Amino acid sequence: MKKFKFLAMAFAAAMMTLSFNACSDDDPIVTPTPEPEQPTPTPEQPAPAPTPEPAGPTYHFDLWVALDRHGGMGRDVQTLVRSMETLEAGQELITFEGEGTEVNAIMSLESIVKGQYYYQVPVSEDRFAKYTIVDNKVTEVQAQPFKENTFSARKYAHAWVDDNTLVIMAANGDVDKIIWTKLNADDMTILAEGTLDLPAVEGFNYFTTAGILSYRKSDGKLFYFYYRKTKSGRGAENSRMYTAVINPSDMKPEQVLEAPVDGEMSGSAYGELLQKYVVFDEADNLYLAAFEEVGDDEVSHLLRINAGEYNFDPDFDAFNSKGKLISLEYLGNNKAIAYVRNDDLGTGIDSYSHYYTVIDLTATGHKPIEFEGQPLPYNGGRFSQRLAIADGKAYIGTNPENSHPIIYIYDAATGEVTKGAEIKEGYYFEQIRVVENAD
Repeated sequence: MKKFKFLAMAFAAAMMTLSFNACSDDDPIVTPTPEPEQPTPTPEQPAPAPTPEPAGPTYHFDLWVALDRHGGMGRDVQTLVRSMETLEAGQELITFEGEGTEVNAIMSLESIVKGQYYYQVPVSEDRFAKYTIVDNKVTEVQAQPFKENTFSARKYAHAWVDDNTLVIMAANGDVDKIIWTKLNADDMTILAEGTLDLPAVEGFNYFTTAGILSYRKSDGKLFYFYYRKTKSGRGAENSRMYTAVINPSDMKPEQVLEAPVDGEMSGSAYGELLQKYVVFDEADNLYLAAFEEVGDDEVSHLLRINAGEYNFDPDFDAFNSKGKLISLEYLGNNKAIAYVRNDDLGTGIDSYSHYYTVIDLTATGHKPIEFEGQPLPYNGGRFSQRLAIADGKAYIGTNPENSHPIIYIYDAATGEVTKGAEIKEGYYFEQIRVVENAD
C-alpha cells in the first residue's frame, strides 16, 4: 500500500513540472520552418525551327553559239549549247571548250521550248521529237513518226492550246495547202491531223511557207496569220495578209479577215521557232510584228487585235518605222522589248546593224536600250533570239563586231540596265533559252 501511494505522489510531481515548463515566458515559441516552395515545372519548349533557305531558281539558261559564222534557218554551221545556272556578272568568261555539247547533227537551232523540253522536227525530217539537254547531253525523250502530214525542219508555225496540246501548221510540199497536226506533248502521239479549209483568192493559188500561229487564252481561239502568193518560191507577188480565226477543237476557221496593212507578218517562212513575233499583254490584247515595202524600204509595224475582237485595230500602230522588227518579248506594264534591224547599216544576216529597243505600247515610239549612258552595241546575226525573260528581268545578249559577246540585264520594273555574264571571244552568239530544271 505504501508502494502504491509513493508512485501516485511521483506521478503528480511529474505532471506539475511539465505544466510549469510549458507555460514558461522565458522559452521562445518554436515555429517549424516551412519547406521551400518548389517551382511548378513548365513543359519543355521545342527548339525554334530553322529558317528555311530561300529556294533557288527552278530554271536555268541554255546558251547557243555557232562557230565560223552566224547560223539559223538552214545555214550549215556547227552549233554548241551550254547550260548555265546564272547569267549574272562576277563569273569567268564563258567558254564552250570542253563544256558545251555539239547538237547540229541531231537538232536544229530552231525549236519549240516549253518547261524542260525542246520540241522540233529534227534535221532528219522524218518525225516529231522531244528532247532534253541535261549535263550538256542531248537526249531524245519521245518521238512520233509522221503519218499523213509531213513537215520540214525549221519551217512550220506552232501554238499551245493547253499545257499538253501542241498544234503544228505549215504549207504542204506543193505550198498550195495548209496542213496541220495536233500532238499530245506528253508522249508525242498524234491526236488529229488535216488540212485547213481557207477561202480561195483569185490569182493567188500558193501560200507562204509557214505563217504565224498563236492561241488567245481569253476566248480559246487560234489565230493564223498568212498570205497567198502567185507562185511558189521567191519572186512571187503576194496577196494582202489575212487572219484566220480557228476553233481548236475541230480546226475549222470561223472567219477569215483581211489585215489593214498591205504587207506581211515578220517570220512568214519560219514561224516562231527561233524568234517571237506575237506577244500578249495583261488584258490579252494580241500584238503582231509585220512589215511592208514602201519604195525601196521595208517599214515595220506593231499591230494590235484588241481582246474580244478579231480584226486588227485600224487606228493602232506602236512602231511604224523604217527597218525590220526581228523579235519581240513582252516586259509588262505596256512595254515590249524588240530586236530591230537598222537597214541603213546593212540588211544581211551577218550585218552588224541590229539593235535592242523598248517599245511603248500606249503610243507610237521606241527608245534604244542604253548602258551607262550609251546605246548597247549593234549586233550581227539576223536569225537569232538572244532575248529571254525570267523573273522580271530581260536578258539581252549582244554580239558586237569588235568585242566578245556580253549579256546585259534589263530590270523590267525600273528600267535599270546592268552588265551580266560575258562570253569568250570567238563564238557567234545565237540564242538564250530559259529551260526548267529536270525533275
